[in-house]
Amino acid sequence: MGRNAILYSESAPRADQEVRFQAFLKDRYGEDIALVWKESHKYAGGFRLVVGNEIYDWNNEGRLEQFKERLRSLACINRDIITLIRENIESWEPSTDPEEIGTVLTLGDGIAMVDGLESATYGEILIFENGIRGMVLDLSENAVGCILFDDDDEICEGSKVRRTHKTAGIPVGDGFLGRVVNALFVPIDGKGDVVAQDYREIEHDAPPIIDRQPVNRPLETGLLAIDSMFPIGRGQRELIIGDRQTGKTAVAIDTIVNQKGKDVICIYVAIGQKAGSVAQLVNSLKQRGAMDYTVVVNASASDAAPALYIAPYSGTALGEYFMEKGRDVLIIYDDLSKHAIAYRSLSLLLDRSPGREAYPGDVFYLHSRLLERSAHLSDERGGGSLTALPIVETQAGNVSAYIPTNIISITDGQIFLESDLFFSGQRPAVNVGLSVSRVGGDAQTKAMKKAVGALRIELAQYREMEVFTQFSSDLDAMTKERLKHGQGLMRILRQPQFSPYSLHEQVIILVVALNKLFINLEPDDIKDKIKDILEVFNTQHDQLCSRIDTSEKLTDDDIKEILETAESII
Repeated sequence: MGRNAILYSESAPRADQEVRFQAFLKDRYGEDIALVWKESHKYAGGFRLVVGNEIYDWNNEGRLEQFKERLRSLACINRDIITLIRENIESWEPSTDPEEIGTVLTLGDGIAMVDGLESATYGEILIFENGIRGMVLDLSENAVGCILFDDDDEICEGSKVRRTHKTAGIPVGDGFLGRVVNALFVPIDGKGDVVAQDYREIEHDAPPIIDRQPVNRPLETGLLAIDSMFPIGRGQRELIIGDRQTGKTAVAIDTIVNQKGKDVICIYVAIGQKAGSVAQLVNSLKQRGAMDYTVVVNASASDAAPALYIAPYSGTALGEYFMEKGRDVLIIYDDLSKHAIAYRSLSLLLDRSPGREAYPGDVFYLHSRLLERSAHLSDERGGGSLTALPIVETQAGNVSAYIPTNIISITDGQIFLESDLFFSGQRPAVNVGLSVSRVGGDAQTKAMKKAVGALRIELAQYREMEVFTQFSSDLDAMTKERLKHGQGLMRILRQPQFSPYSLHEQVIILVVALNKLFINLEPDDIKDKIKDILEVFNTQHDQLCSRIDTSEKLTDDDIKEILETAESII
């Protein structure tokens, strides 16, 4: 016989009981196991059977703990709790499933190496002494690597650990709208608890191709520079990339503000940011009524690396919950550079082999399995969508660094914000040459397609001409005219934060600008003229504005009306 089973109880088992124990062990483990009895007065009214690392608690305390766990698993169901308790008391029976217990070998920096949990699975939640939770992140031959979500001061080497047989997940539901939560979706805004409607695993398979449909509905940012040249569709993954302090977060927040009244749920995941910065952001959203449809997930810079690691997955799980109900969702990851750094820290502490820039070899898979969950579901699946705007920080504009190139290859395009443009006063500082949307015109309305014309080409020509003519003082009239037209186009793309344009306003501005009605104005006067033109159209030509917004078409007569009205104002 290979191993022993130790039976702890007040008295030795009778002969018939011992036969039943042997039959149970034979059936469970498929081999003859020697039964060793040890006297113990700790297990009054029952017994405790230990087979290796597996424990069968069949005493009053163990059965009570099973019942408590059953009620905890039902806590997220939105039903009358009294009825639930009554039903479960009447129908509940203790199970004979073993409780697998492990031991902490080493502990430090939010990482615990645990021995004795041979059957633990990747992503499973473990419970340590004093109720501290952790998640399995590494499966090695001799031990299990676990990241801790709570303070590890109360854990030490030799502490006991038990499996929960549950994959890491979060509570989800409509009650989280307008709230600020941490990476485990515990509210941190002081407004009390949230009544959850369901429980969802943070790691989930991406929707298969057969359950998706093309990205063909626009998700307007309200920013003329983006909606006109790099349109974002519902279900798309568009990267926002640039150096530190170039307005990346401002673009994302403007996009959230622009979703007001458009039935889009927004999720903002702050990764490694200062708590004060997130508080200011939340306050800005509240002032503009955007928190009503927004959830802020905050894994701040003061949090441990495990919280920064799981935060984007938690936010995505909530987004998928709404998407599968047929809703349109926008999720912003700010930013994935810090997310990769947190994962690198965890991986190095888990003794994984470092690769390029010390990142582990699976860092690409880290972000691909996250971003692939964004989709536009088929009508059979409800037609909901999850649009992702990941943010990545570059160093000195180096888009060819490891993490930026990884995420560029995963996403459907990128909006590159250039430092030189930003410091010259161009806001948003979108680099037209390096930015791209791989969905393109499919996510653009017919009115916008017709109005935008050759804007990108004209801007590219202006940028090239500007470089070649900066050393020349003698320019011909045609070149001067092109330069002035280009300067005017750059000026119309300047847009203050929290000042989104509606669809008809963008179309009107583009039609007027591309027909060179601003060419005789000084660049500094263009902003005031745009304001005057839009005010006239919103007050005196509301039928035209409504027609563009609703039918999303732009006729030749509409263009004629726009130009005639604009000429009379300019």
